[in-house]
Amino acid sequence: MFENRTDAGRQLADLLDDHDVEADVVLGIPRGGLPVARPVADALSAPLDVVVASKIGAPNNPELAIGAVASDGSIWRNEDLIDRLGVEEAYVERERESEAEAAREKLERYRGTGELPDVKGKRVVVVDDGLATGATTIAALQQVRAAGASHVVLAVPVGSPDSVERLRAEADRVVAIETPPHFSAVGQFYRSFEQVSDEEAMAHLDR
Repeated sequence: MFENRTDAGRQLADLLDDHDVEADVVLGIPRGGLPVARPVADALSAPLDVVVASKIGAPNNPELAIGAVASDGSIWRNEDLIDRLGVEEAYVERERESEAEAAREKLERYRGTGELPDVKGKRVVVVDDGLATGATTIAALQQVRAAGASHVVLAVPVGSPDSVERLRAEADRVVAIETPPHFSAVGQFYRSFEQVSDEEAMAHLDR
């Protein structure tokens, strides 16, 4: 159990140090990823910024991710789930446009610009508070890759074993403190897992 996201970030920073991970920039995934990313950025002596993606929920079940969209409009699709649920292409495209706009607006709110931080040729560590389906994290990592990062590490305190394994194809390295076999939700591994407001999340950023 982690006490809270800050405690998780400190433990994650220690693990990254053990693995000799270095970074030119740390990117937190808002909102919950930023309190975790702050101690990581401090420990790695790297600036903290953001990468934003937004989940595409299934029809009649918005919590079930059938994909995710990054702020640049690029999409990751869970094709198996889309086929299994019989989701229509028109629905996916409509939601892609809507969620891409939401991601762009969030990025602009956090950064004052709709542009991703400059990561070309840089070593990037992407941090979130945990991996459930991993959909938004995949979209975020793919955007960072497409922007020219030279080396990408994904760092999370906890994740489902399946998601952690899936994400290994999207990053040069995945570092997770815990990959418990009986995983139902990220919050079950935190004693305190309150919602993080945009204002609280932005307070962790370097300006």
